[in-house]
Amino acid sequence: MIDLHTHSTFSDGSLTPEQLAELAAKTGLTAVALTDHDSTNGVLRFVAACETQGVRGIPGVEISADVKTGTMHILGYFVDPTQTGLEETLCQIRNGRQVRNQEILAKLNKLGLELTWNEVAALAGEEVVGRPHFAQAMLARGYVSKREAAFDKYLGKGKPAYADRFRLSPADSIAAIRGAGGIAVLSHPSTLELDKGALRKCVVELKECGLKGVEVYYSEHSAEQVSDYLALVDDLGLVATGGSDFHGESNPAIRLGVGFGSLSVPDAAMEALDRVRGG
Repeated sequence: MIDLHTHSTFSDGSLTPEQLAELAAKTGLTAVALTDHDSTNGVLRFVAACETQGVRGIPGVEISADVKTGTMHILGYFVDPTQTGLEETLCQIRNGRQVRNQEILAKLNKLGLELTWNEVAALAGEEVVGRPHFAQAMLARGYVSKREAAFDKYLGKGKPAYADRFRLSPADSIAAIRGAGGIAVLSHPSTLELDKGALRKCVVELKECGLKGVEVYYSEHSAEQVSDYLALVDDLGLVATGGSDFHGESNPAIRLGVGFGSLSVPDAAMEALDRVRGG
């Protein structure tokens, strides 16, 4: 059993890299990738901890790309976290998050939700403050009854406290990953909110930029979507990968390795990535 999409306290997950590696071993995973949002700062600790636990740890990252419709994330596998070009790029993205975070806080305050930066930042662990931490702070204050409500009413795209931020283009995201020796994969294609024809066109364009795979197996993908995405990657000669998008306590319904319970990422996904890496 493998899981190629997880997060730690270095983005918006609740477990440290070491705790994530320990849980992977207890869960029975043979391979797991750490793909924190716009950060590789926990990768070296994670890979070392996985080695101690007898699990194969894959150094990764998840980069948010700029698109007009929906949301696009690009996963990078086998990236070198010491590559200065990648780190400079990710630092630029994270700085954009900080500007956005202050704008979100100001909007929430103007709406009468008296949050402070310190209480939001305290929920962020070791690194990047994101919208999930605002949602947690709102929940703790009693402004919303559940985390999802914070996004539905305030923090989601188009809602009154939403603020955009700096993102790379899809092509530049892929180039950053490849420049660090990584393999670029389109994350959860369902969030692009495209019909089959438009999605195919998008993936073809990304492949021309160096994309090597698509995250077919995902916690929130239906059986029909998995079937459609498998057909797409087979037709285009791409790798079908998958992962739970595990965050821990911030989204406890999604469990490591199995998502909502039925997720099963085939070992062939890891084997295919290894072939791409070796070839």
